[in-house]
Amino acid sequence: MPDGPTASKDRVVVLVKAGRLQSWDHVSPEKQLDYTREHVDMVLEAGSRYGIMRLEAFRLMGYQQPWHRFWVIEFPTLEGAEEWIQAEMAPPYGSYGFWEYHLARPWGPDYFSTWVTRGRKPSPPLEGQVPGSIPALQVDGESVVVLMFGRGLPGSDLMTPEERGDWEHVDLMKEVAREHGLMRLEGFRLIAPQDDWHRAWVIEFPTLEGAEAWMEAEVRPTYGTYNNKVYYPARNYFLADVDRFKPRP
Repeated sequence: MPDGPTASKDRVVVLVKAGRLQSWDHVSPEKQLDYTREHVDMVLEAGSRYGIMRLEAFRLMGYQQPWHRFWVIEFPTLEGAEEWIQAEMAPPYGSYGFWEYHLARPWGPDYFSTWVTRGRKPSPPLEGQVPGSIPALQVDGESVVVLMFGRGLPGSDLMTPEERGDWEHVDLMKEVAREHGLMRLEGFRLIAPQDDWHRAWVIEFPTLEGAEAWMEAEVRPTYGTYNNKVYYPARNYFLADVDRFKPRP
């Protein structure tokens, strides 16, 4: 029987569905800039103090008002994650944002990384990656990311892997990965499961065709019959060099 994925306990991941509220449009450009600078300073301080390990964002292809960005932020401790959340929500900038936070653990990083069949190109340097500056946000149109949220249907956890079709599903998804050049597959398990989703995934392909093939394969029976999953096609949007959070000598 194949070994399955397990949760990593050495990191805390903050998954954020975020966006700006319409009230932001009524703030003058001068105040928007001031509020943003203050916000950047606060999160830089929190990231530096607690040793941020990752800061990455994705922009949905189809907006889900009021959220249209998905952030993945990693810290070595819960304390760091908590401090970051408080810094992001702090007024005045935070008062104009939509924030939906979920704490999670990396889910099977060593397991799912073996499914990748195509390397990712290095991200180009982004402007504004020095301390004290407002980092630039740029859409990368060179690949397609699928953000997937899901869970097994109630009662499916009482079935055997054979009854659910687990291993057939794994073989099918690996076949899609090989055919379409899977570039990334990351899983996250919520610390506090939601009613409609317990895990999230970031899946990346070089083309929309690969993303579509993956989503179609996910819902095929038998395995797909016992799972509930929601998909959001997106683009890579922002990947911070966490060195910018380290104190300068």
